Amino acid sequence: MKRIVTLLVLAAAVMGSSTLALAQNEAAAGKNVYQFCVKGENGQNVSLEKYAGKALLIVNTATKCGFTPQYEELESLYQDYKDKGFEILDFPCNQFGEQAPGSYEEIHAFCTGKYNISFPQFEKIDVNGENADPLFVYLKSQRGFQGFNTKDRIGKFLDNRFRKQDPNYDQNPDIKWNFTKFLVDKEGKVVERFEPTATAADIEVKLKEIL
Repeated sequence: MKRIVTLLVLAAAVMGSSTLALAQNEAAAGKNVYQFCVKGENGQNVSLEKYAGKALLIVNTATKCGFTPQYEELESLYQDYKDKGFEILDFPCNQFGEQAPGSYEEIHAFCTGKYNISFPQFEKIDVNGENADPLFVYLKSQRGFQGFNTKDRIGKFLDNRFRKQDPNYDQNPDIKWNFTKFLVDKEGKVVERFEPTATAADIEVKLKEIL
């Protein structure tokens, strides 16, 4: 009799947790990026609702990274499609090798001076851990890690590095490195995630589908 009661309790607990997980998934599905506010220049609050109706590429960046030259590709993509309803939202992050040092002003001066970026740049944030910005918590919940391009030399290096630390690292949705990108459609829904080794051509193909 005790065994039966125990099984019933366990079954109820499992059903309860499943119901909770389903409710959480449904809640996440009902959200979009417009519900989030971020910090812009001088620390002012910026509601992402101002970008409603536009396709967005949201990216965590760094100024002293091997991927930093991607700023040039991003600016080129922005110039090609900004008049068609496209915005790039740039969030510097110092969590990966401390490769985004400096203040907002220093980072912005570097990016505009060296790469002539003209898309919006926001205050430095965390994208992983207990202090992760809620926007990136949401983005990760919508699209997990997509895998590095191991045909690329750097992609293979990163995959080997992370796999030595954790053989199942690719099952974790956390941001793995600088220049991870999330593509958001005109309804504010996350439609694609691009790891740092993805090419600008890869992004452009998907971007054209949602413009």
